Amino acid sequence: MVTKRQDPVVVVKLVFLQAALGAAQPEEHREMAELKPAKEGGQAEEITGMVCLESDLKDGEMREVEVGSHKVLLVRSEGGYSAVGNLCTHYGATLSKGALSGSRVRCPWHGACFNIKTGDIEEYPGLDSLPCHKVKIENSKVLVSINKKDLEKTRRVKEMGCRVAGDSSTVLIIGGGPAALVCAETLRQGSYGGRIIMATKEELPPYDRTKLSKAMNVKADSILLRQLDFYQSCDIEVWLRREAVSVNTDKKTVTFQDGSVQHYDQLLIATGSRPREVTCPGADLDNVTLLRTPEDSSRIHQAALGKNVVILGTSFIGMEVASYLSATASSVSVIGNSAVPYQNTLGTEIGRVARKMLEEKNVKFYMEDGVMELRGENGKVKQVLLKSGKILPADVFVTGIGVQPNSAFLKGSTVALDSTGAVIVDKFMQTGVPGVFAAGDVTSFPLSLRKDKMVNIGHWQLAHAHGRIAALNMLKKRVGINSVPFFWTMLMGKSFRYAGRVSAGVFSSFLYGKPGSVLSCVCIAGYGEGHTEVIMKGKVEEMKFLAFYIKEDVVVAVASLNFDPSVSQVAEIMASGRTISKAQAKSDDMSWLKLP
Repeated sequence: MVTKRQDPVVVVKLVFLQAALGAAQPEEHREMAELKPAKEGGQAEEITGMVCLESDLKDGEMREVEVGSHKVLLVRSEGGYSAVGNLCTHYGATLSKGALSGSRVRCPWHGACFNIKTGDIEEYPGLDSLPCHKVKIENSKVLVSINKKDLEKTRRVKEMGCRVAGDSSTVLIIGGGPAALVCAETLRQGSYGGRIIMATKEELPPYDRTKLSKAMNVKADSILLRQLDFYQSCDIEVWLRREAVSVNTDKKTVTFQDGSVQHYDQLLIATGSRPREVTCPGADLDNVTLLRTPEDSSRIHQAALGKNVVILGTSFIGMEVASYLSATASSVSVIGNSAVPYQNTLGTEIGRVARKMLEEKNVKFYMEDGVMELRGENGKVKQVLLKSGKILPADVFVTGIGVQPNSAFLKGSTVALDSTGAVIVDKFMQTGVPGVFAAGDVTSFPLSLRKDKMVNIGHWQLAHAHGRIAALNMLKKRVGINSVPFFWTMLMGKSFRYAGRVSAGVFSSFLYGKPGSVLSCVCIAGYGEGHTEVIMKGKVEEMKFLAFYIKEDVVVAVASLNFDPSVSQVAEIMASGRTISKAQAKSDDMSWLKLP
């Protein structure tokens, strides 16, 4: 593996004694700061702070401390202390407010997990690991040392290799989302020295697609997951605007739309999903749109300014678009075939509250209805005729009625698809064809927390996890998928996060006022498909509740608002294979959730 050489640094060690948790320390904790010269052949300059007494934390406890102005997560586990960065590398959540389980901490927002000893990311979303700091005990005092050059760093990129001379093998990755990116990175982290090609029909290298419906005026270059020089430094070839049209698994080749053919030794199919299109008369009119790319998002944003917008669909994309456009459009109307939004995902009570939130911003709902026809003038949509007979003015029509796997190019190949078009894989993300793997939204895979039930789950976090597992198995490391899915959504500047499958999964949801100011949090954990009972604690309308979804006397999902970090705790319980009984859910004693 080729790595960059680091020059040795001559060092001075600067020791400052600091208050734990930013508070003034008692007199017995205070000492004079001292400047210690580096030992010969020494290390980089460090700042060291006494952050607490050895007896201050019990085993299995964590807290935020400061060394200099740097916030650190201090953890006591298995009898020892460790220290890592305290900000999640995904969106910056405070990890000390998350869930600690054994050797890892889970983010309270979107469920990313980090090893408390090494800082390495072990569960997603996000790409980078935490900075890791040295801890030692002297005279019953806990000292944390931070390399001065790391003081401003909140993340750490794992060491990557490059191509190795003499290795002529090729991994071809079809797709340009998180599954593709994490697969490529994991291969380089695992010392794979062959050629890596990532071929995508997108105009951009991998980007944060989750932001497209939440901030529709976002600049494309601001949501890139990695900059182009990163791929160059790791010898990862990124082919843009290269759509695969067929796969020949006998010859181990992929043919692209431009007629080019590429050989592979191992193949990853990570083509994701595409939005379902409306099929009524008038669907071909201008300004009848789908949301999939940054170009789609920007086009909808511009077309909707001061105009009448109609949105078909009351699940996550439809509701997020309605929320965003309510501040810029002249009117926003939402059409849904259920009684309330999210009825089949979050349930009636939460759906009712979400509807009320948007109605307060003048969004109008037409529930238990559908579209009969789109009517236009001069080739552009102008009206929507509903099945109920109502007519809505429409300058822009946005469809958000679900997705389907991007797998048409595999028809006629030996890669097996299920009835929905999803690529069938095992727990190692392998198809039935040797050397061919698949990951992300395009797959049907065995969900371990539901006894390996085959599922297709289109969640951002899970795509990351799939990409990692595929890469590890390409490297001949037999590691199976065992992730608890996480997902989130946002309404009216209020961010709802979800962990698990949407219609049956672990969710977490936060509500924000001004950016960075968290007001409340809705969370769901589990796989709630087929639940028969809901046990509620608190009141949804008061924006504070905990709901347990029950099936066969077991909690299969949980939803919460302002009960942080309950979703992270439930996700850890589920990830460990343990169950939560109906009796536990009904009990007034919730100590088993380990809430603060």
